[in-house]
Amino acid sequence: MIVWVNGAFGAGKTSACRELTALLPGSVLYDPELVGSGLTRMLPERRLAGVSDFQDLPSWRLLVPEVAAALLAEVEGPLVVPMTLLRQEYRDEIFGALAARRIPVHHVLLHAGETILRARIEARAADPGHPDHGEKAGRWSLDHLPHYRAALPWLTADAAVIDTTALTPRAVAERIAALVRQGTAHRPIVQTPLPAADTVAAAVLLFDEQDRVLLVDPVYKPGWEFPGGVVERGEAPTLAGVREAAEELSIGLDRRTLRLLVVDWEPHTGPRRGGMRLVYDGGRLDAAGQARLRLPAEELRSWRFVTLREAEQLLAPGKARRLAAALRARELGEVLALEAGVPVGEGAAEAVVDG
Repeated sequence: MIVWVNGAFGAGKTSACRELTALLPGSVLYDPELVGSGLTRMLPERRLAGVSDFQDLPSWRLLVPEVAAALLAEVEGPLVVPMTLLRQEYRDEIFGALAARRIPVHHVLLHAGETILRARIEARAADPGHPDHGEKAGRWSLDHLPHYRAALPWLTADAAVIDTTALTPRAVAERIAALVRQGTAHRPIVQTPLPAADTVAAAVLLFDEQDRVLLVDPVYKPGWEFPGGVVERGEAPTLAGVREAAEELSIGLDRRTLRLLVVDWEPHTGPRRGGMRLVYDGGRLDAAGQARLRLPAEELRSWRFVTLREAEQLLAPGKARRLAAALRARELGEVLALEAGVPVGEGAAEAVVDG
């Protein structure tokens, strides 16, 4: 189990987490900053050029769950993690990877008003005995307060919130421990294990009256997606598309009405395998059908209809190319064969996919 204690710089995460380890038997403090500092020492300067925050390194987001899993194999646990995490897509990537390893996550937000946070940051920057002493460290923390303010809507919706304004670190730790015991801060996330081999997946495109396409926002990985998922052993792809639409959106589709638009070979990139990706036209979803949409909270956060241009801002590049080809195939009444999101014969073998 992981207790992820989030919050702005100055919220009191580290001091509260030190107290928390005394309240949770067998717990160990896990600081992902050590992973970041290690990477900044090992990576070449040319890779770090322009990187002001190690959280922006894909290697950091990949290693944080891996190190957590390795630590939990060595200690009784749980792991107590004092770490500011303000980008929701990074939260999804890390928490989703932990869920794939069947590691439960309790997410707690330590909050205080901005005036209080500024005073705390300035006080510790002026304290020669504090690890974050100095003008540079103080400026860094203060510069991140607007990012914290912008992240508050999703943070307060996702985490159990504790106002630390009038609390000692021990009192904060006691409240966190109570939340963990009650399960209040536990964030259920679908456990999608990393595939051991390449897979076949089926996606179903649904459209509104304006021919915008439906996308969904998973809680277990960054970016948006098409409704759909991996075809199970012995399952027909159209049945997989119908099953996933029912599981993800609570809608019933007739597999006989699905029309194949695209067959796309996706290369193996990052920790996830590639494979064949089939995209079907599922037809239009009218206002009554949209009103019946229900999302599983442990898997999907929200849905929306988007134009292709809007989708290009939400999807990984390879998926955006796949969608563009699917819309073209729908318009032409054809089926297109792709490799890495590019029609065969148009340089697909050289294409690079990020997702």
